Amino acid sequence: MKLRDLKLKNYRNCKDLDLNLNFGKILIIGKNAQGKTNILESICMLSTLKSPRTSNNVELINFEAQSTEVNANLWKSNTDIELDYSYSKEKKRELRLNGVKTTPKNFKSVLSTVLFSTSDLLLLRGNPSDRRDWLDRAISQIYPAYDDRLSKYDKIRIQKNNFLKDYLKTGNSNDTLLDVYNEQLVIAGSNIIYLRKKFLKEIERIAKEKHRVISKTENLRIDYDCGFLQGECELEEIASAFKLSLEERRIEELRRGQSCVGPHRDDIIFYINDNEATKFASQGQQRTIVLALKLSELDIITQKTGDEPILLLDDVLAELDDIRQNYLLKSINENIQTIITSVDTILFEDEFLKDVKIYKIENGHIL
Repeated sequence: MKLRDLKLKNYRNCKDLDLNLNFGKILIIGKNAQGKTNILESICMLSTLKSPRTSNNVELINFEAQSTEVNANLWKSNTDIELDYSYSKEKKRELRLNGVKTTPKNFKSVLSTVLFSTSDLLLLRGNPSDRRDWLDRAISQIYPAYDDRLSKYDKIRIQKNNFLKDYLKTGNSNDTLLDVYNEQLVIAGSNIIYLRKKFLKEIERIAKEKHRVISKTENLRIDYDCGFLQGECELEEIASAFKLSLEERRIEELRRGQSCVGPHRDDIIFYINDNEATKFASQGQQRTIVLALKLSELDIITQKTGDEPILLLDDVLAELDDIRQNYLLKSINENIQTIITSVDTILFEDEFLKDVKIYKIENGHIL
């Protein structure tokens, strides 16, 4: 898979950008706030229909415009494919695949990406929601239907929360309706937990080896932290435990007016030599874990889909030491198209730069 070109119209500060990406490795250099990250963000939008920086897509639109457009041509499975994304301030979205309107599911199934940014380096120090978001984005690249399951679960959870809040105000409870919500949450939530645990087991197997290459002696372990589960479980066991936990905490949920049980409360715990990394690991050790995870994402997507994803490195090299920089750059498969942003070229060896197409960006324009 390779992106051939990218066109942005009124996308943040990129009012009219046309970029030839028909190279194996591309380096985009420029000072901060010039548009480097905007380019990578727009590619992520074509891949997942979600921005890694905001949940409000209106923010993607240049403040002088009413709408934004992102267009890309790519080569995949010996086929030319065109993707068009547009979004207006009226919150109207249009998706086109090869010039024809299409569904979000079909649109997202075309382009796979792995983004590694400076914010990812804070993954272990961040909130559980940050780790859940990382996990959900990674799974969605492999199982396109996963996003639908998340959306369905969130919709039911919001309906249940509204019911619980209404109970707090009025004291009127409908046990039958609450049972219906819980039953639906068990069905949708159990599938989410099952896929999360399955994916983490797969990525742990690959990440352990990559982590050991960098750290030499340290052993990485990844656990899915779910309050009502212990160890490996089949889907039926997860559903039974979920249902039991909802029953046990029914009074608590009514008293608090919110859903207290489910995958929206879970976390991912990382261990180095059986010590919890968020508590005991140094900054360097935590960054080694994240580096291993991102490189493992590349391998898993390639294995599962048969196509190499596009690797996006957003100013991340400046935050890594020489050992981790070299490991990252030397680990990238030659078949993987890599787009890198940086303030300058000083971090890169001359040998690496020989095969790299370099662009300079200033105020949203390629120079």
